[in-house]
Amino acid sequence: MSLLVVGSVARDTIRTPHGEIEDALGGAAVYFSLAACNFTEVRLVGVVGDDFGDGDIELLRSREIDLAGLQIVEGGRTFRWSGEYSEDMNSRETLSVELNVFEHFEPVLPPDYISSSFVFLANASPATQLSVLEQVESPVCVMADTMDLWIDIARDELVELLGRIDGISLNDAEALQLTGCRNLIDAGQAILGMGPANVIVKKGEHGAVLFTASGVVALPAYPTGRVVDPTGAGDSFAGALMGSLARDGSVDEERLKAAIAYGSVVASFTCEGFGTVRLAEIGEDEINDRFLKYCESLQISR
Repeated sequence: MSLLVVGSVARDTIRTPHGEIEDALGGAAVYFSLAACNFTEVRLVGVVGDDFGDGDIELLRSREIDLAGLQIVEGGRTFRWSGEYSEDMNSRETLSVELNVFEHFEPVLPPDYISSSFVFLANASPATQLSVLEQVESPVCVMADTMDLWIDIARDELVELLGRIDGISLNDAEALQLTGCRNLIDAGQAILGMGPANVIVKKGEHGAVLFTASGVVALPAYPTGRVVDPTGAGDSFAGALMGSLARDGSVDEERLKAAIAYGSVVASFTCEGFGTVRLAEIGEDEINDRFLKYCESLQISR
């Protein structure tokens, strides 16, 4: 089934203990799409300036990502972000943010996108995410991402969004911040009470926790021996998760657990190279091979 993602397309400058990359292809919608396209048809809605290179557009199209919803602003400058990771890669400092054309981004869905079966609202203001909901018609599943900024400055709109979507993906610190809880289990249950049927709390190298009405399931991250650059791992996780669900056309709990496993596997590939480099190289065979190894590693006997 078709999968729509709405979010940022960017240029990233990234510095880690392993090196540095400048003005690389990035943005939440890009990482998401490059992950999801291994599973299903992907439709991307975003905005760039006319400084965005033709080579990157061709890269996305070569992965059969539909770019009819990508706005190109003449005379505009593409969203830019730069950051530096600590020696242990567990913390990151944002060095600069230039929103540029993304600051006034108003998503407009092409007619063919309105009937998308699966929809992911990547990190953006809740008002922007709600505007997308007003344009889609009867999707099977809508999930969203958020961040600490929106919890701080747009909490009411975020709570409204939570009452209108099927699932939310956020990290452990954001879950605690949103709910005011001190315990992650309490926080997940509290977010379920705000409306979504599924809550996925990401814990980085420690995996993810799925909350549904029937219970709580914790799944580990795929063990990665060499982490070069974790930028975009969360967005890649979401892309593989939603791509897997869209491929199968259902969102039951067993499918969600498998989708989280696929998300962990694809995120592990992203971390192995700078920016989108490694993610753009992988294919279905590599993903399935690592997925099977991941599943085999979870076989626990008494």
